[in-house]
Amino acid sequence: MSAVRTTPCRHVVIVAGNHDSPSLLEAPRSLLAHLHVYVVGKAHADHEWLELKNPAGEVELIVCAVPYLRDRELRRFSEGESLHDKAAKLQRGIALHYADLAQRAKARLAELPVPVPVLATGHLFASGGKTGDGVRELYVGSLAHVPASVFDPCFDYVALGHLHVPQQVNQQDHIRYSGAPLPMGFGEAKHTKQVRRVTFTTTEEGQIQQHNQALTIPRFQRLERLEGDFDVLHHRLRELQAEDESIWLEIAYTGQTLRPRLREQLLAWIEDSPLEILAVQNRVLVQQALQGHAPAETLDQLDPQEVFERMLATQNIDAAQAEQLKHSHREVVLNLHEMDVHA
Repeated sequence: MSAVRTTPCRHVVIVAGNHDSPSLLEAPRSLLAHLHVYVVGKAHADHEWLELKNPAGEVELIVCAVPYLRDRELRRFSEGESLHDKAAKLQRGIALHYADLAQRAKARLAELPVPVPVLATGHLFASGGKTGDGVRELYVGSLAHVPASVFDPCFDYVALGHLHVPQQVNQQDHIRYSGAPLPMGFGEAKHTKQVRRVTFTTTEEGQIQQHNQALTIPRFQRLERLEGDFDVLHHRLRELQAEDESIWLEIAYTGQTLRPRLREQLLAWIEDSPLEILAVQNRVLVQQALQGHAPAETLDQLDPQEVFERMLATQNIDAAQAEQLKHSHREVVLNLHEMDVHA
């Protein structure tokens, strides 16, 4: 709300991602619309269609504000479907969803006295995308390989979310992920984060042209990932202490000597410094626990898919059936993640 009142920004459009609760996000939707803040939490043709107007009341931008499209919203389940059938139905559902919006956009453009740009959004995994840290392989495996062809040429710009690494889709300048604005894990510590500024111009022939540029986001908190044996870690921590800067650390100990009190020793080294250790991986200790003392392993060290696959390995199941069961399990877990707990 403050963005609309205190900046030149006249409109704000918010679309839900796969980690958002659609009902919670949309609860104040009607109120926010009066402040020119438009919220789209779930797939709904009328809610996704936005005509943003200038102070004179003229349409200046059409936005097809597509949120994260949940599996259950796109296809109906049929008994006996193969993995290929399910994937094909899902892709077809996504393609039809964007095709319907594109058709509506073309019809509306024909009614307007002057051409206006059309912008579409999406929260999905496009073919060939680079994931970065924090993207669930579960989700990627279910909605992967959505081709750029699902986006009609009438969309002058397509703003995508879900992948954390800034990138073009299929080498097309107008279809882009701007990426996560903050590092989503220590694997992204060295990434340059950005947002994109998109401008539209109209040629003398009435064609819309877009230009987008990257705006680098300042780094507000430095992250570092350290890896090595005891001496290497000690040396690197002393180097970082000398820089006298607030740094959040993830440390992976890879030495061969067992050090059960590793965290306490690391914390003693950085005492009274601006360094802060957020995560410690003692790989030797974990490896010994897994190999020699299996009962020491706990469920919180495993993800649901790994637990399920270990269970399958203990059964006499042929490879084809095991693959089908793995896919079904991923689908069940995905549906649990997509549940709108606030509905």
